[in-house]
Amino acid sequence: MSALEPVQLLDIGASWKEVAEEAEPAVLEVLRSGQWALGPRVQAFEEEIAAYTGARHGIGVASGTDALLLSLMALDVGPGDEVVTTPFTFFSTASVIVRAGATPVFADIREEDCLLDPVAAEAVVSNKTRALMPVHLYGQCADDIAFDTLARRQKIAIVEDACQAIGAIRGIARAGSFGDLAAFSFYPTKNLSAAGDAGVVTTNDDTLAARVRRLRVHGSEKRYEHIELGLNSRLDALQAVILSIRLKRLPLWNEARIQLADRYDELISAHEIGDRVRPLRRHEGTHVFHQYVVRVDRRDELRRYLASRGIGSEVYYPIPLHLQECFTNLGYREGDFPVAERAAREVLALPIYPGLSEASQVRVIESIRDFRGT
Repeated sequence: MSALEPVQLLDIGASWKEVAEEAEPAVLEVLRSGQWALGPRVQAFEEEIAAYTGARHGIGVASGTDALLLSLMALDVGPGDEVVTTPFTFFSTASVIVRAGATPVFADIREEDCLLDPVAAEAVVSNKTRALMPVHLYGQCADDIAFDTLARRQKIAIVEDACQAIGAIRGIARAGSFGDLAAFSFYPTKNLSAAGDAGVVTTNDDTLAARVRRLRVHGSEKRYEHIELGLNSRLDALQAVILSIRLKRLPLWNEARIQLADRYDELISAHEIGDRVRPLRRHEGTHVFHQYVVRVDRRDELRRYLASRGIGSEVYYPIPLHLQECFTNLGYREGDFPVAERAAREVLALPIYPGLSEASQVRVIESIRDFRGT
């Protein structure tokens, strides 16, 4: 590989090339059918994703954000209620709580994996708490046993934010199968990706499944008859057929990510930089590496150095949610969640996607090693 050739953080086009021969005729067939919203192709994908996750139901919706919001709506979470979650995640995790009319209550994360700390979460549960929303961050599952135990003891619901963790496993539970409801995103950067926005809600509860199906079409079960207020959040048939085709390849793609992560770990050890580059990886369950994230000193300087060498990287997430301007009314201040705040200063996502070459990974790690000498 030429020394000048960039190492991308992600190559979205590579996975499309792998499925194009099958997907392009299928997309054309959908276009010609004229049935573009919901319909039999969406139903087929819903059944496939339910089987894959181990949940009884899959309900296709327009995005991962809608999947989270509809899950809260199905539980009747609203004004006066609180939902406990992490401050170290993508914005939509907390924004949907506010959109539902409830209040997000944050608890700190664990140092070793940046996942919501069950002990910290229990400490902020109150008589107003209606649900827990653990996030399966970067591709590894939150502590399902601890949160299930907490939810049962406190008699509250669990909504899994599984938007980054399709295929991840902890214990015997696959992401999307242990909560009352779970939300997945199929945004183009995800391990299982659509050609645009798309999402799904999974659940084992027949009543909740029926409620989500109704809520995604303006609260209607029969045309022009609306039982309640809902959303317009249908999954497009075009996205469903693409997702069905990609889903068949997801196990191989996830395995490729795991192998890439193993190689990064080995390279970090071989180059003796483990004291300064600390992978966020807990060796239990199956981490599917939506992102390969390390914690580093002088993070922003390192990122600029990598960019100067043509190497992509990204920070997920530079500002914890409790410090976002739009949440100032919640009353949190800097210092309230020191583990999350420290992580926000140190995390860095390195390039990872099926097809990333060993030479590219070597170049990434050698560049990080070289940075240490600057």
